Amino acid sequence: MAVMEEKAGEGLVVYCKSLGCPKNRVDTEKFVGQLGENVRLTDTPSEADLVFVNTCGFIEPAVRESVRTILDLAEERKKALLCVAGCLVGRYGRDSLADGLPEVDLWLEPASRENWGAMVFAALGGGAASSGRLVSTPPSYAYLKVSEGCRHRCAFCTIPSIRGPLHSAPMEELLGEAHMLADQGTREIVLIAQDLSDYAHDLGDDASAFPHLLRRLGDIDGIAWLRMLYLYPKGITGELLQAVKDVDALLPYFDIPLQHSHPDILRGMGRPFAVEPERVLETIREALPDAALRTTFIVGYPGETDEHFKHLYDFVERMRFTQLGVFTFWPEEGTVAASLPNQVEDSVKEERRALIMELQQEISRERLEAEVGSVQDVLVDSINPEWPGLHNGRVWFQAPDVDGICYISGPGTEPGAMVRADIVESGEYDLTGLVREEWK
Repeated sequence: MAVMEEKAGEGLVVYCKSLGCPKNRVDTEKFVGQLGENVRLTDTPSEADLVFVNTCGFIEPAVRESVRTILDLAEERKKALLCVAGCLVGRYGRDSLADGLPEVDLWLEPASRENWGAMVFAALGGGAASSGRLVSTPPSYAYLKVSEGCRHRCAFCTIPSIRGPLHSAPMEELLGEAHMLADQGTREIVLIAQDLSDYAHDLGDDASAFPHLLRRLGDIDGIAWLRMLYLYPKGITGELLQAVKDVDALLPYFDIPLQHSHPDILRGMGRPFAVEPERVLETIREALPDAALRTTFIVGYPGETDEHFKHLYDFVERMRFTQLGVFTFWPEEGTVAASLPNQVEDSVKEERRALIMELQQEISRERLEAEVGSVQDVLVDSINPEWPGLHNGRVWFQAPDVDGICYISGPGTEPGAMVRADIVESGEYDLTGLVREEWK
């Protein structure tokens, strides 16, 4: 397919679809950067020269979504090269997938992500890969991926087999990327990894490496907020908590995927580093009483009894998390947990998930109600698509894409602005604010 020869000087028209987590999004942004400056992105697959899908393959529903997306785009693309990358390829292998999805022209495995651009140009018939990153998030925030893969072996998880062992980016490389984001006007940098606190373990560094990275990121001019997503319990050290206290931009926001509260279930999950979740949370709250705590749980894990679930329910009620997500257990092929005895019926899983979410909904409603009458800094993300004059933003304890939002109106509320606002209304997950003054 000699598309590049046919379009010499016209630019490559590219349609991108990134599924799954923010780590995939960063990979997609860097892939587009590899294509160079002579690229035009389109929202219409039929007018593209290249259709690129970065897939998720973490659990079975994500696999099904990825396959549906591929088939839909195969019908819409017309003559475009259909290129599929990401976790679906890492999980099943391109040879296996090619048999079932002959519509795909090029498969790209996660391990070769630094060469995706060159591989695509080879398939297109010409062109030289570049480097860089085309940020796809609003000017208010961007993700910074500090490491790839994971060295933990949780019994339910496919990530190590899909994305490989822990591979940390060099600190100077991360600082350079953060400076680039700041120079582009990014107000919030969201740090992501499978386990942020494990950063640089593969490079021979100790647990102080991540707090040191945080302190250096905090010295970058122009960054108003630094946010951490995905900290494992073992990584909540005194040194990390002190960094949160010392670095002005670093938000006291802790996203810790606890997965469960009962020690028997946690041991069964292969998480011996997380069997005392309450102690971890108490450590955070002792150091930072106003910290925001976010977590995720799995219900219906093999062997989870009514007693185990009640332990979890009572734990959620007692801990009063700022935000919380619940997943039903999926027996993923290739994991230890898939072959465990005492599998829980799907109807029981769904009932337990609904009960936890109902409880958390009430906790969230009460917490947000207490914010009415306060004055908050609100970072504006976007124009509300339904209401003229209204914008979507976030206060400090609301992470992008996963938490609620703050509806905001008033002067200076363009995307990327930080404004001071009176919080005048609350709901179950969202706030409403009126601008006081633009924050400089």
